[in-house]
Amino acid sequence: MIFSEKLVVLRKNKGMTQDALSEKLNVSRQAVAKWESGQAYPDISNLIQISDLMNVTVDYLVRDGECMMNVTPGKDADLNELIEFRLEANVHTYAAFMNEVDSTRLDSHDFRYQNGDYVYHDTYVGGEQFAGEEAVWKNGKSLYAMNYMGRVLGKDFSGNFLKDALRHADKKMPYRGPEYYQDGEYLYKSSVNGDFSWFQGYEEIFCRGEKVYECYFHGGLTK
Repeated sequence: MIFSEKLVVLRKNKGMTQDALSEKLNVSRQAVAKWESGQAYPDISNLIQISDLMNVTVDYLVRDGECMMNVTPGKDADLNELIEFRLEANVHTYAAFMNEVDSTRLDSHDFRYQNGDYVYHDTYVGGEQFAGEEAVWKNGKSLYAMNYMGRVLGKDFSGNFLKDALRHADKKMPYRGPEYYQDGEYLYKSSVNGDFSWFQGYEEIFCRGEKVYECYFHGGLTK
């Protein structure tokens, strides 16, 4: 993910408009719009202000792809195993129309998957506007959780395309779906700030260039 994309995610995660960010940085809204569209780049003083405001390092802002996990065999066996299980559970539950279980809360939709010592559970409420949480346990101890809230924005939204995109998550982007996924006239995009231990993200779906869906999510390891 490049600087312009990171800035959009960071700003939205802070609940700020371009106007609000421009006021904080004492620059014009047009300047922020150009940064976010990739037409211009902030100078070092603005980068420092952005890093302080968004609580990230300047190094994170200027390095492309830092948001994605770099998981290699042997680097962290436990974390690698956890991520592999989360991806495995992802293609055996909601995204694959599989393993739906009885509701654990009033009017909730629940999915559960187990393999050996690992258990995954996903529960959400709502439909066109929804909220939920997924979590992973090992030997009865919680290891990971993620909360999400999303909504349908247009009549051309396709739930089947969303599930298809989610099934394409990989070790570089193991949070929701891949960074980009396209099938015909549908395009899925996901941006993440942080890593698997502590992250915030935003996903969107476009149909013929019109945004028809969005979802905010955040999560990380539990202790």
